[in-house]
Amino acid sequence: MTDENIEDQHICCAFSDKKCVDGYQKKKEWLKTEFKNGYTFRKLNERGKVFIEYVPIQHAWLPIAGKNLMVINCFWVSGKFKGKGWGKKLLQACIDDAKAAGMDGVVAISSDKKRPFMSDPKFFRLQGFEVVDEAPPFFKLYAKRFHKKAEYPRIMDGARQGQSPFTDGITVYYSNTCPFTEYWVNQHLAQYAAERNIPLHIQHIRSQAEAHQMPIPWIINSVFYQGKLVTLEVKPDRHLDKVIDL
Repeated sequence: MTDENIEDQHICCAFSDKKCVDGYQKKKEWLKTEFKNGYTFRKLNERGKVFIEYVPIQHAWLPIAGKNLMVINCFWVSGKFKGKGWGKKLLQACIDDAKAAGMDGVVAISSDKKRPFMSDPKFFRLQGFEVVDEAPPFFKLYAKRFHKKAEYPRIMDGARQGQSPFTDGITVYYSNTCPFTEYWVNQHLAQYAAERNIPLHIQHIRSQAEAHQMPIPWIINSVFYQGKLVTLEVKPDRHLDKVIDL
């Protein structure tokens, strides 16, 4: 996908969710800006969630410190397309682009196990990635170096806090790197908090500088309750009731 064809292309995630029309357009606007920074969005030419997004580390919004590396931002193969080798092909395209640019490796943030909205860490391990850094409560930085002398990246110090400075009620951090977040935060979660009379702090990440100030190494969406990270999802109500223990 490029700046020239983006208006004619779907961006995989939310094309069938009418509630997320505004977020879908905001994701496209975000992509147009980031394409200028070498951001790459590759997808299968099918109507499905089969895609990978990556960017040189100096332009990555994820709070990762390092140099001469490619950072995977979002990577998803789902539904009927799983188990057919598309994940390996998309990852290989990222690796090929990194090598062609003379980079030293590819990195990605995942976790201790498969979690919503995060790439499967088992897949990364099977593809030769290793854990090179960690941050509470469960984040892990995976890296695949192209040669042994390549320097390891690290999670930025501020993203090692593992908790929000807001300790009353619900705090949600989100960015328009995902088309789902705009609706689920500003309408669904806002209504959820109002109905339960819970204080709500919405932290909209609008720039790389703000993203690098995150208390965790994750920028898509995260929900904290009384300062503690409780979920990377904001839907549905029964899920929030459970993780917030209401």
